[in-house]
Amino acid sequence: MSDLKTQFEEAVNYIQTGEGDFTPSNEMKLEFYALYKQATEGDASGKRPGMMDFVGRAKYDAWAELKGTSSDEAMQKYIDKLNALK
Repeated sequence: MSDLKTQFEEAVNYIQTGEGDFTPSNEMKLEFYALYKQATEGDASGKRPGMMDFVGRAKYDAWAELKGTSSDEAMQKYIDKLNALK
């Protein structure tokens, strides 16, 4: 497994388990979500959620903004964003 992938998995685990005093804002959670989806699934796919699904629509739009970002680049941005907050 590559070093980048290992670091990415550790960063994801840190965010998901909420270790330490880390409490991200909703905006930050959305950014991490979008970077995670781009890193693991690539460009946004599927139908955009309807206008009454505010959360689903925000998540989809944040992910769609990263269109064209490579998996490795999204992983690195995720790691860098977390390291900047520590």
